[in-house]
Amino acid sequence: MRNILIAGNWKMNMTVTEAAAFFKSFRIKKNDKVELLFCPPYVDLPMARFFLENSSIRWGAQNVYPEEKGAFTGEISPAMLKDLGCSYVICGHSERRQILGESDEFVACKVKAVLAAGMVPILCVGETAEERKLGQTEERIGSEIRTALFELSEEDAARLVIAYEPIWAIGSGTAATPADAEDISSFIRKTVKAVAGKKAAEAVRILYGGSVTDENIGDFLKEKDIDGGLVGGASLKAETFLSIYKKACE
Repeated sequence: MRNILIAGNWKMNMTVTEAAAFFKSFRIKKNDKVELLFCPPYVDLPMARFFLENSSIRWGAQNVYPEEKGAFTGEISPAMLKDLGCSYVICGHSERRQILGESDEFVACKVKAVLAAGMVPILCVGETAEERKLGQTEERIGSEIRTALFELSEEDAARLVIAYEPIWAIGSGTAATPADAEDISSFIRKTVKAVAGKKAAEAVRILYGGSVTDENIGDFLKEKDIDGGLVGGASLKAETFLSIYKKACE
């Protein structure tokens, strides 16, 4: 049985002062079947650890550089994140792929580095509006998954979380329908099976991301292959994010 994961991606929001005020007042009732995760900016990670380390809430990073150490000015290594208590790392978010030109191959290196450091990668995949219009959704997502899982053992592949975020839905206020999200999530699971085996496919958790709210999360979680949500803007509001978590616990 796969546990639900509700992950909040703060993106480039929240100063240390703002993060401290947020975490100081944020409380949840533990649920063994639902995991709550915050992925704040790097500078907020020590604050997340300070306020959350004695709770059931996890924290993770939005990105990583796939080298142990060295002359990589401005980058953060897996070991640095692990030392800060991170459990998860987002890899290949569409904003990094599109704005910063990260390739499928570079994202795959990040996935391997995160696994090697004992953390869980959240691999982001998704199609643009143009690719969707041209019927290239499965081609695009299939390529992203096959590249990321290439050379991974079945055991390592099973540890992955894969977040389906249709790029056209992110921040738009218009989410995919639960049925559409389920169709792609089912395709993702079948692709993992073809690449890494049945056990990995059954174990991988698949999240939906793209204008997730407390009003639609319940509908997404009713679908067979959707195991949680990657939440953007709504995770910046404590009341709304708490409401999403409570809906997931129902």
